[in-house]
Amino acid sequence: MNYRATAPLTKGPRRTHLALLCAAALATALTACTGGGVQGTPGAAGVRDPYFPKLGNGGYDVRHYGLKLGYDPGSRHLTGTAEITARAAKNLSAFNLDLKGLDVRSVTVEGRKARFQRAGDELTVRPHEDLDRGETFRVTVRYSGTPRTITDADGSKEGWLPADDSALATGQPTGSMAWFPGNHHPSDKASYDIEVTVPKGLKALSNGELTRQTTSGGRTTFAWRNAEPMASYLATVVVGDYDLKASTTPGKHGVPVLTAIDPTLPEKQYERTEKVLADIPDIMEWAETNFGAYPFSSTGAVVEGRSDLGYALETQTKPLFPVGQADTTTLVHELAHQWFGNSVTPKTWRDMWLNEGFATFAQWLYEEDNGGDTVEETVDALYDGDLYEREEDNEAPWAFPPAKQPDAASISDDPVYERGAMVIQKVRETVGDDAFYEIVQGWTETYRHRTADTEDFTAYVEEHAGDDETRAELRRVWSDWLYGEGKPDER
Repeated sequence: MNYRATAPLTKGPRRTHLALLCAAALATALTACTGGGVQGTPGAAGVRDPYFPKLGNGGYDVRHYGLKLGYDPGSRHLTGTAEITARAAKNLSAFNLDLKGLDVRSVTVEGRKARFQRAGDELTVRPHEDLDRGETFRVTVRYSGTPRTITDADGSKEGWLPADDSALATGQPTGSMAWFPGNHHPSDKASYDIEVTVPKGLKALSNGELTRQTTSGGRTTFAWRNAEPMASYLATVVVGDYDLKASTTPGKHGVPVLTAIDPTLPEKQYERTEKVLADIPDIMEWAETNFGAYPFSSTGAVVEGRSDLGYALETQTKPLFPVGQADTTTLVHELAHQWFGNSVTPKTWRDMWLNEGFATFAQWLYEEDNGGDTVEETVDALYDGDLYEREEDNEAPWAFPPAKQPDAASISDDPVYERGAMVIQKVRETVGDDAFYEIVQGWTETYRHRTADTEDFTAYVEEHAGDDETRAELRRVWSDWLYGEGKPDER
């Protein structure tokens, strides 16, 4: 900016006044050019999820996690370096990461030492300089300790589940914070590189594909890459001795299949498990026919008999199964999650029925397509109270609406699964099979690798349902089956 005086600068007061004007103008110009003077504010310490308000963090979006972990099952000690690449969504003076337990040794942002503090499960990071909105930055956290096992409100265990010679890391809904720092809410998905170093002779598995395996000094490093976006609750690490088997799904563009079975399973159980997992390629072909193109670059399964895992879990590309739960029905359910939950991910934990309702419908549909009861017959039996021997089991799906769980302990209860699946079947009956499968495949394609909530789903279905009469009938499905209290008056 140029400044031109209109008269000679001959007297002190005028000269001083003009000098101040020049200084002010220059400062304004420098601020405009450099962005100086912009004051950042701290990012939120939670995203106000309906059931986990402190989970996740505001002010930034994670693009990539690079995790380097070392674990010794003997001492149960974990060392970790998390390199997180993120984009600032606002001018940031500080931001938070979710991390439960573990000792943080150092934090850097863009290679410069950053101040940090701990408060509960929050790690607050203060960069050396404020981060500008839109800026991509890299934060590196070095940490170590004994990772914790978390007991959820419903009594299930997650986080880090150790055994004498193995370990299993899970994350649904909050357990990932027990073994790495991050933005641990499903609304923020990212790609992952997970490198795990363990004593020689053990194996370490994670999501995606193995890119490197090296042994040195009595320890072996396994490097895994999951290039497609993944919510942190779907990340996993499995350490131990496993029997691995590789295959490929059918078709010209088949994807690799990797299964891992705990060799300590009893012989007959091992043989049954091996036989069930051998069906993965055929199940995947069936699923693609019904739900659309598979959204990831590999698939598989891990069956674990040594940890305290008491449930199967849809960890991305490699669902986890505890001993005794690797049956065909459960396998279909967890593989269906790769479309419903993993690729199309819930915006909040209130939207869990979109995951579990679709996956439960998938297992009913697989039974229908393989000579068993039709989905309609299954829904009729549930509605009439004839599916289970115990009356309380038949009443369980009507405890609350699937899209209105009463609390965090209820997000994995029967209404989310079974009544959620009944909502999907009601859509099928309302629009007809042809329109239904077009809607389902369009839904998985439109929201591929994205997040969606219940309102997104109902709006999408109505938009593609056909005429006004059909849309009106769908709205009755929403009011009676999705949001209505108790059992609907009519089937």
